[in-house]
Amino acid sequence: MTPYRILLCDLRSDTLLDALPVDGVQLDDYIGKTGRLTGTVPIPNRGIAERARRALVPGRTGVWVERGRDIWWGGILWTMTPASDARGFLSVQIQVGGWESYLYRRRLFDTQVAQQVDQFDIVRGLVDYVQNSPGGNLGITYDDDVSGVTRDREYLRYDQAAIGDLVDQLAAVERGFEWRIGSYRDGDGRRVKRLHLGHPVIRGAATDIVLTHPGPILTYALPTDATVKANAWQSRGASINTNQAADSYPLTSPVLVADDDLAAGWPRLDGTSDYTTVEQQATLDAHARADWSAARNPVQIPEVTIRLDSTVTPALLGSTVRLRIRDLWHPDGLDARYRVVGMSITPPARGQAETARLYLEVPE
Repeated sequence: MTPYRILLCDLRSDTLLDALPVDGVQLDDYIGKTGRLTGTVPIPNRGIAERARRALVPGRTGVWVERGRDIWWGGILWTMTPASDARGFLSVQIQVGGWESYLYRRRLFDTQVAQQVDQFDIVRGLVDYVQNSPGGNLGITYDDDVSGVTRDREYLRYDQAAIGDLVDQLAAVERGFEWRIGSYRDGDGRRVKRLHLGHPVIRGAATDIVLTHPGPILTYALPTDATVKANAWQSRGASINTNQAADSYPLTSPVLVADDDLAAGWPRLDGTSDYTTVEQQATLDAHARADWSAARNPVQIPEVTIRLDSTVTPALLGSTVRLRIRDLWHPDGLDARYRVVGMSITPPARGQAETARLYLEVPE
């Protein structure tokens, strides 16, 4: 059984404060969504209570998860709740958001303008804006790769937008990208927070991992969800009004309709999206085309729960797995490839094996 450790560090300096036992740990990691860790720190005596009070400071404590000597996850302690049960046993419940959560707590208070700048450089510029402000440097690193897609963007200080929202909006436009902040230990043993950018998606290992049921797959779910399908789409932008005496109306994209869907017998299904800070028609139209393209096919988000072994680590995010399933629903056998876009780890506990739930998508 590989031990897990929770390292508690000063968020800004990454100085180690303590390492406390945590029960009931559940940690998630995703592409395109902020991961989360929850758990309970038992408080059996006054000494542990004093250490916990000193190290568990919401908003100031960084949390790293070690599995063996490897860093598997990292984030920021945002909430803690000391609680006593009916028998007087004291514990502290903690909730930790991935490093990405910090970018949603920072606002743009200075106008930023980019003209024909690679979209990756725009993201790195926003991260630099965050980290160059007094008290804002968390030590997030990045490389200098480019996507080959240039953008014109003007982010106004009057909007006071969250930095994370600006990155998400830029990523979601046509010919956009994926992003996440990964955690690992480098060759010198240092803990690293790394911004990963991928166009059009983040890619992992080149070799497929084969998972079978019966076999390593303990449970699976292969839903097909048409509740978010739309074959007709229109997006709305900012309100444009140069005449104060006239009514104000939002900028709108053309209505996009998938005529081939209707010809194939699908009913018309409408969808919309709002971009209240977008004032350029071309930018809004690019958002509309990207949203419409994503919504045209019923969304399938398979989930498989597997026994954790040496082939499965957080580095698997972006990689491709091959599912081979044979059962009553798949009497002839399913053999399909999926990309891993999320992972939920359940460490071993008494009477419970160490497992990982993988969230998948059909690769393009």
